[in-house]
Amino acid sequence: MNDNALQHTRLDGIVDYIAALDTLCGLAQHDLYLFEKDFDGLGYNSEARYTTLRNFLLANPAHRLLVLAHDTHYLSTLCPRMMLLLRQFGTSMFIHQTPKNLQYITEPFSVADETNYVRRFHFDDPRGILAQHDPEKSRALKSRFMEMWEHSHTALSPTRLGL
Repeated sequence: MNDNALQHTRLDGIVDYIAALDTLCGLAQHDLYLFEKDFDGLGYNSEARYTTLRNFLLANPAHRLLVLAHDTHYLSTLCPRMMLLLRQFGTSMFIHQTPKNLQYITEPFSVADETNYVRRFHFDDPRGILAQHDPEKSRALKSRFMEMWEHSHTALSPTRLGL
């Protein structure tokens, strides 16, 4: 089987979704775009995910991790590992919050390198898909992410004072 063949994996629950996010984070080679409602309960404070993201950011200063949330309270108060990454990699990692006018968007997704993605059908529905080697849909999701990013604002700073 070709390692670069299109592969879609159905996700039937939150455990599948968390595993798919782990896979996606591990596949990232250049850029990683993460969009969720609030990131709570999705493994972002686990040691394994922290290590994967840290290694990704350490591998090359040009790597980018863009995190977009409707609500950043969980990240700022209950997710110390993501905040540690932000402090360590403040020039490679950014966390933005969507404005109120974009909070009607209820379909979380993450994209790695315009090639792979994970998406769910709704914040309240753990079913979704992990797609590997699907550049067409990955680029479309990245484009959607960047549109949302442009209209969002910096929510969390790498320094405690926000300087």
